[in-house]
Amino acid sequence: MTVVRQDAWSEEDDLILAEVTLRHIREGSTQLAAFEEVGEKIGRTAAACGFRWNSCVRKKYDAAISIAKAQRQKRNQFRKQAGIGSAVTSVATLDTADIGSSRHEPVTEESISIDAVIRFLRQWKGTYQEMSRQIRNLEKELKEKDEELDDLRRDKEQLGKEISNVQTDYRVVNDDYKALIQIMDRARKLAFLVEEEEEQKTRFKMDANGNLERID
Repeated sequence: MTVVRQDAWSEEDDLILAEVTLRHIREGSTQLAAFEEVGEKIGRTAAACGFRWNSCVRKKYDAAISIAKAQRQKRNQFRKQAGIGSAVTSVATLDTADIGSSRHEPVTEESISIDAVIRFLRQWKGTYQEMSRQIRNLEKELKEKDEELDDLRRDKEQLGKEISNVQTDYRVVNDDYKALIQIMDRARKLAFLVEEEEEQKTRFKMDANGNLERID
């Protein structure tokens, strides 16, 4: 009995990988973009899809890959012949009514490309306006942040000056306190010496006969 791994690739997974990758090749996109799209669809990483394509699936679709590359080259030739690159400015000024008037004309690669360019330019214009608005808002916020930063710098300088003044006052008070302690200590010692001197002095008292006698 053959055991199938839970992460094994099914035929459906391989088919999705082939279809999406070939489509990206035809449209001139990258294989990495194709692998990312496949990964989102089947729940795998783009790296896993790329490894599966190069190691197994690619060799089964050599002919299809050649056809897709030829179709991509043909699309590029049509676009060059239509002069899309040089006509972008004029295409951007076209009105939708002009396009609507030609709806009964046969649809060609050229007309499809011009319509796509018109849609792209209009979308790009909206995106550009939105980006411009966001840039203006960001510039305004940046200016406000710069002003706040300047205010904070001024507050910091002011606080630094106040701290310096407080430290100076503290040193003065501390020095005065130490000097006062020294004065009080000297006064206490002086009072103690005076008391000793008073105690050491000879004391006399007068007796009943009027004579002085020494008191020990």
